[in-house]
Amino acid sequence: MPMVTDTLDTDAKPADILNGDVTLPAGRAEGSLDPESDLEVPVDADELKDALGRPPPVHSDYLPLPGKDALDIHPLQDPEQPPHPTKNRPDRDQPADVARGQAFVESLGLANAGDLVKLIRWNDKYGIKFMRLSSEMFPFASHKEYGYKLAPFASDVLAEAGRVVGELGHRVSVHPGQFTQLGSPKREVVESSYRDLEYHSEMLQLLKLPPQQDRDAIMILHMGGVFGDKAATLDRFRENYAVLSEDIKKRLVLENDDVSWTVHDLLPICEELNIPLVLDYHHHNILFDPNEVREGTQDIIPLYDRIAATWSRKNITQKMHYSEQTAPAITPRQRRKHSDRVATLPPCIPTMDLMIEAKDKEQAVFELMRTFKLPGHDLFNDLIPYTRTDENKPFKPPSQVQEERRVR
Repeated sequence: MPMVTDTLDTDAKPADILNGDVTLPAGRAEGSLDPESDLEVPVDADELKDALGRPPPVHSDYLPLPGKDALDIHPLQDPEQPPHPTKNRPDRDQPADVARGQAFVESLGLANAGDLVKLIRWNDKYGIKFMRLSSEMFPFASHKEYGYKLAPFASDVLAEAGRVVGELGHRVSVHPGQFTQLGSPKREVVESSYRDLEYHSEMLQLLKLPPQQDRDAIMILHMGGVFGDKAATLDRFRENYAVLSEDIKKRLVLENDDVSWTVHDLLPICEELNIPLVLDYHHHNILFDPNEVREGTQDIIPLYDRIAATWSRKNITQKMHYSEQTAPAITPRQRRKHSDRVATLPPCIPTMDLMIEAKDKEQAVFELMRTFKLPGHDLFNDLIPYTRTDENKPFKPPSQVQEERRVR
């Protein structure tokens, strides 16, 4: 049976959002909803009518850029005392201390990397042997102004994590964020993409994995925007891909998405440039080639051999992504949202790695392992955790009408 794993969707750059440097234009906020968000997706009658006909999605060339002054940390009001949220805050009247900020983010990176061993051993205990490493492990490492190399300060901690990965026979991968786009017409975006890929490449190299596991340590990337012309975007991708380092080229993998690029779009360019293709079934069921069968497996199964060949010719263990939409989802925007768990498995060979993208994460994987008696199903308790329906829900402030009734 295939190896399955949960995934942490941590590919976005949260610091850009927290700093207020990313602004979603009108009409874009709902379309950019995190598939794992608990927010309700609104739908009106006109949208519902359009969705029932499943028109092609609207493509966008919008691409936020990274923020500035991300690592500027001001000295504490009393440098002799530990920081405190009210009694000893940063003194913004003093100049920012970039070196102090650099040391702070490096310490975060070391703590994150140090926790990898715990995560990997926990996964092994419960039969999960494939994991996506967080792109945010080392904050701002690929930043234009404040970026930094991981060696030598993180070399030892990453090598120790890699030693455990090798010892237990696990496989790891990374998934650079949606802002990493080699087909962008903006030079600054392409240069940022180079830096981000170099960061991920260095992180994987410092794991010092055994040869086969090192080949399997891939970087999964979306093609990104269309920018009004798919052919021109593919030409820019070819040109920018050609100058990548050999390590990035040997790790880079493309994935079909749910906004712009179908399997049918990407398979030819993958075959041309010798790049493996990750098939994401959920994305395929939202965005498909209108000249082919609309969705499902019928137009994909005949492509299985070609997709598998993109992996085998580089001797990399094949990967596939699988998730399902929430039950009430109808419109494309609603259908992008991942369900808590998945009910079935897609058609796949027993030797590939299957990444399950679901909100319940490892519990979703455990339920699949129990249902289909996958390897490792006997390693954990056979009880399904009970979740009360009146707890653990996000807080929703009362509406104005409710407030008025409460006052009366």
